Amino acid sequence: MIFRGEPPFAPAMHVSRVEEGADVPQSLPVMACRPRAVLAARLACLGALLFAPAALADPWLAPGDARTRHDIQVLADAGLLQGPVTTWPISWPDVARDLEAASAREATTPAVDAALQRVRRTAAVAARLGPSEVDFSLAAASDPDRLRDFADTPREQGEARLGISWLGARFAGALRVSVVSDPEDGQSARLDGSYVGMSVGNFMVSAGFMERWWGPGWDSSLLLSTNARPMPALTVERNYTDPSRWPILRWFGPWRASIAFGQAEGGDVAVPDTRFLAARLNFKPRPWMEFGLSRTAQWCGAGRPCDFSTFVDLLVGRDNRDASLTIDQEPGNQLAGYDFRLRSPWLRVPLAVYGQVIGEDEAGGLPSKFLGNLGAEAWGTAALGSWRARVEYSDTACSFMRSVPQFNCAYRNGLYPQGYTFRGRVIGASLDGDGRMYTLAGLLVRPSGDTYSVAVRKVELNRDGAPDPAHTLSPAGAAELTNVELGYETERSGGRFAVGVGYDDYSRPAGRSGDFRGFLRFSRGF
Repeated sequence: MIFRGEPPFAPAMHVSRVEEGADVPQSLPVMACRPRAVLAARLACLGALLFAPAALADPWLAPGDARTRHDIQVLADAGLLQGPVTTWPISWPDVARDLEAASAREATTPAVDAALQRVRRTAAVAARLGPSEVDFSLAAASDPDRLRDFADTPREQGEARLGISWLGARFAGALRVSVVSDPEDGQSARLDGSYVGMSVGNFMVSAGFMERWWGPGWDSSLLLSTNARPMPALTVERNYTDPSRWPILRWFGPWRASIAFGQAEGGDVAVPDTRFLAARLNFKPRPWMEFGLSRTAQWCGAGRPCDFSTFVDLLVGRDNRDASLTIDQEPGNQLAGYDFRLRSPWLRVPLAVYGQVIGEDEAGGLPSKFLGNLGAEAWGTAALGSWRARVEYSDTACSFMRSVPQFNCAYRNGLYPQGYTFRGRVIGASLDGDGRMYTLAGLLVRPSGDTYSVAVRKVELNRDGAPDPAHTLSPAGAAELTNVELGYETERSGGRFAVGVGYDDYSRPAGRSGDFRGFLRFSRGF
């Protein structure tokens, strides 16, 4: 859908969804305490002013905030958000417009009502035009967790970040500078989270260092996750997820498309300056079902073919080595696959199943040799607040469904000896290749917004057993891990505090050991 003249970064809270090609006003009021806003919007604006430290002036919501993801999923499952919500970052204009259309009568349960008010409050701040927002955060960690999931936790033992952002009707940007101690990748100064963006019709074109999480999983995203630091990239993605008006395409329902062109590190790896392509189509044909199609590719780089014809071969899939295609001519390394989330079609039954399968190879023009991620979740309201519980299974061995999977395959390829990595970490699941993880986890959000989380994991790493110096978690060979994580977040003293503790019980080739971990983080915006 193309919004003629509409500033996507400044959604009007009273605008409803319209058909593709329909006319819209050339100038829309900003979602920031306007007189024509309904009472709920005014309350959201008041809440935004009172609790501004919890939000940033960005046109999208980056992955990392488990409480807000829980709230958004609650609203989507209640039918208040129409678009797909498994592609992160999520567009705030799309969310804000649906929230404005939601009446108080639709918030049928305390959990839905609380989620609606929290997300409205955050969206009101995030999409507010005008002066720059300044944010800073401080974090300290002991033995930072290498098994990263959706929630944002410190990567290094000490981190300090200062950022400034600006949001206009057509342009947006942020400069966020982090300084870390004892960096794993040797970079003590970082620009993660920085970007510049411009709206073009119903699309946002941006360049920068943006975190991404593609897929329905909470513990793993097999193709593109926040495990590795964000790669610098030029990105084009759809702002509003309205369905197409074309008869056949209308069946897909609300949809979102994203494509990113990035470049990996320029040194300290076997093949520097590797180009990276990531593309995703996420659609929702029914309110209770959501699907995603994703594809990534590594190509070009030092000593590799990098012309336009090579890129075309990559796009059309002419990249399988055979008698007529040598390793020097092969255009690149690709991964592709599918994901889904199916909620119970009966709203009174708060249950959903989800999954993701990503192919490391191609057969007959389709992905093959799949890695897998499967899960189920339930949610509801208790006396203490809104809760979510999940079980999840991740397997990063190729052909994971077979009784004897293929090892030394996932995230490895002959073209790029550094593997499917950026700055020393796998771009997909944090397990690295040949891993298997079972998770039982829960989240509780109190009416005040205080959030408690718990997760218990059983993990098998590098199941092939042989030493692998390139393995990012267990280079010495196979290892088993029992992991327990506890987390708490609250808003106090004008900012947001997060604390987490964990215990890892390892069984390695060298013997058994137990390690405690923990972190503390404070963030605030002005």
